[in-house]
Amino acid sequence: MFQINCNIESEKFVQLALKWIEDKQGKNTKTLDIRNQTTFADYFIITSGTSERQVSAIAQNIEYEAKKIGMEPKSVEGERESHWILLDYYDVIIHVFYEKDREFYDLERLWKEDLRPEKED
Repeated sequence: MFQINCNIESEKFVQLALKWIEDKQGKNTKTLDIRNQTTFADYFIITSGTSERQVSAIAQNIEYEAKKIGMEPKSVEGERESHWILLDYYDVIIHVFYEKDREFYDLERLWKEDLRPEKED
């Protein structure tokens, strides 16, 4: 387990992010523990909005609240289109989808079924 910054561990940041998502009525929010599947992050949080405006509001609220506790994302992608906004907080990566795009990409299935190719000996 890594720390996102000197004060907050990834598990605590997940709990805070879930509250910030709930504050903007994110839909069907899921947390995926990916620590045993990859080394680039500990958790994915996946949530949906019913409109581009809501998707943007959820992402903006996460950024705003995180900044208040001293957290800056490593990167943010997709803000302009507001169909899939990715907020990379190092050990916690947050995906905010427009509902139909979430169904199309189906990240939960990809990570649950672990569709990565097996290593050859």
